[in-house]
Amino acid sequence: MPLKTGERDRCATGLEGLDTILYGGIPRSNTVLLTGSCGTGKTSLALEFLIHGAQKGENSLFVSVTENSEKLLANIIPYKFFDKSLIKSGRLVFVDLPIMYERLGMTKAELSMEEIDLLVAAISDLVTELGTKRLVIDSITSVCYKLKTSEKIRDFILKLGKSLSDLNCTTILVGEVSAESTSYSSFGVEEAIADGIVLMANMERRGDLLRTLQVIKMRGTMHSRAKYVLDLTPMGVLLVPLLKGGSTA
Repeated sequence: MPLKTGERDRCATGLEGLDTILYGGIPRSNTVLLTGSCGTGKTSLALEFLIHGAQKGENSLFVSVTENSEKLLANIIPYKFFDKSLIKSGRLVFVDLPIMYERLGMTKAELSMEEIDLLVAAISDLVTELGTKRLVIDSITSVCYKLKTSEKIRDFILKLGKSLSDLNCTTILVGEVSAESTSYSSFGVEEAIADGIVLMANMERRGDLLRTLQVIKMRGTMHSRAKYVLDLTPMGVLLVPLLKGGSTA
């Protein structure tokens, strides 16, 4: 379907329910904060976003900050649609950020402003070199621990988001918050800068622990703000509307 005049080009996530919520997908070149507490399915959703992109011919890059890529791949849900040839062909690339830190000489616990610029440039150069159109950084919270101050965090995310947007790369930054948190990010900075916020959570209902998803904001598109129940299956992420009273449709 052709875009209407002035309408943003969409990066369809490939997750049918999420694309419906976003009226066709994430506006291309947006930087989205995918945030939530432990065990809510953030990494699985982000990986599926990349896999669907790679299947469509869009080069996709996963930057792992805390977990070794090989271990990550060994522990993900065995998606029936995941073809390892996507990795062999270079359509889907995994990079461990600690290795990048080491190569850039960033061995200290806190990065300087100069090192922040160097890191943004290194990630942008990698995106350019690989022709990346979809990027996931998991997690941005772990990167922020090396930035320490709100000023540095703001500077890093603003510069990174601007650089990736200029490269027409659609980016998901995975964030971590505690289950009790009323904020959408650990440092209170990430949520204000990101173009979009997708909140994932756990909700107890009749003794069961359900995963939920809710789009809080998304610049460049209308979207539903309803809460959805999320299920991780070998066929991919499934979303079902959560009706008032806690039942599902």
